[in-house]
Amino acid sequence: MASVRFVAIGDSFTEGVGDVLPDGTVRGWADLVAEGWARSRGEAIEYANFAIRGKLVWPIVAQQLEPALALKPTHLSFNGGGNDMLRPRTSIAHITDAFAQVLRRCDEEGVTLVLLSGANPSAQLPLSPLIQRRGDLMSAAVVEMLADRPDVIRALNWPDHELSDPSYWSEDRLHMNARGHHRVAARVLDALGEQVPAGWWSLPPLSAAERLGRQQYFREHLAPWVKRRLTGTSSGDNREPKHPVWLEVAPA
Repeated sequence: MASVRFVAIGDSFTEGVGDVLPDGTVRGWADLVAEGWARSRGEAIEYANFAIRGKLVWPIVAQQLEPALALKPTHLSFNGGGNDMLRPRTSIAHITDAFAQVLRRCDEEGVTLVLLSGANPSAQLPLSPLIQRRGDLMSAAVVEMLADRPDVIRALNWPDHELSDPSYWSEDRLHMNARGHHRVAARVLDALGEQVPAGWWSLPPLSAAERLGRQQYFREHLAPWVKRRLTGTSSGDNREPKHPVWLEVAPA
């Protein structure tokens, strides 16, 4: 059995939405971390990923945490709350209580928690001041909760002003592209004390990426998102976890 067994839980950020491979599947920072971790150690690691796009923070905990822990991982990464944050009536305490639950269960199972915050998309979105304020409050609350827990691995992306640049984001402006996911993966590997592959902190901007015009963006991305909010549906409805069983990732 590999000495590192890494499992990830979360929403679209952890699933890898925005980092689309030529075959149409998504990759994302967690896949990249598994690849970089194996490369840094020079040995295979085990990797699983239960993330499903569109999930609110407590459904992530309710549906993904225990199946992930049942795999007996050495490390579990958790991020959530981005979808909750876009709902102004959801309290910050409601979100941070979920983080506390994940930490408690990891403590009970002897699993090292790798905690991430998402990057800040607010500069390019409608209602930017509201998103910025809510994200700042959530980030500060999580950091305060962990003030006496130096053993928790932190990979905090919300304060990274570089990641707010449009060149790190996909056309929908809510999810990072390959460049953004590589930067997040670099931060996680650095927090783990592992070697970061050359260039991952700032890959060249994607030459083929084109920013959508305002009307096209509203039509192709914002309008469908608003419709899902109004109808109570989710982009993750009827989707299965990404990799719910161990995959062996060998050093490249």
